[in-house]
Amino acid sequence: MANLVARMRRVPSWQFTLAAAMLVLGFVMVAQAGAEPSVVQYTSQQRPPLVETATQLQSQQDGLKAQILQLRAQIESLEASSAGNNTLATSLNQQLQQARLAAGLVDLQGPGVVVQLEDSTQPIPPGGAPGDYLVGASDLLAVVNELWLDGAEAIAVNGERITATSGMTDIGSSILLNGTYLQPPYQIVAIGPSDLYARLTSSANFERFLKARVEGYGIGLGAGSLSKAVVPAYAGTVALDYAGALPSSPAPAPTPTHSGG
Repeated sequence: MANLVARMRRVPSWQFTLAAAMLVLGFVMVAQAGAEPSVVQYTSQQRPPLVETATQLQSQQDGLKAQILQLRAQIESLEASSAGNNTLATSLNQQLQQARLAAGLVDLQGPGVVVQLEDSTQPIPPGGAPGDYLVGASDLLAVVNELWLDGAEAIAVNGERITATSGMTDIGSSILLNGTYLQPPYQIVAIGPSDLYARLTSSANFERFLKARVEGYGIGLGAGSLSKAVVPAYAGTVALDYAGALPSSPAPAPTPTHSGG
């Protein structure tokens, strides 16, 4: 027992704090994940009640996101305090930071563009489809995909970070993204090369989009370059249910060499 106590005293106190923070973060993520089936249920029902329940769901999710961001900040602070203890800790912190950047878990800033889309104000002609005059998920995806092609490194829509697991769905007159109901106008902010705006506006795909949606149905669109665009971190859960890391293969055994004699 004396040996165990002596070993525990040699463990830095920040490690116990980090473990406690990670445990609390886990509970928050489990709580948020428990709310996700409700979103799936609502998306499969009739559209009218969705607008009424969106506010309640949004309020609950905003609270969970705030807790997640707060806990992440505490964890990052604790991890930063451990950096420099030794070469291994420094290397691990650098790898962890790179992983956060790739997963969209870090706020970013840099040169970029902003594109804003709004519902059409044109009168709907007899026989016209009202949905054609609203900004839909397909419109946002068209602009987001073009920005990726033009070299964007990070994108957010109305403050919601686009990640590898993000999906957009039309829900009545709103759009569901990362479990959040977005309302028009939709502001797309992207960080990329200094000529990202020129690349976007000169692309053939963007010109076709303008002709089809802006000229065809009066969808409102504004765009401009930004010297310092800000893209917030993704605040949702990061979990893969079916994918896992491929185990590393063992190093091949060295081939014996024979010398002639």
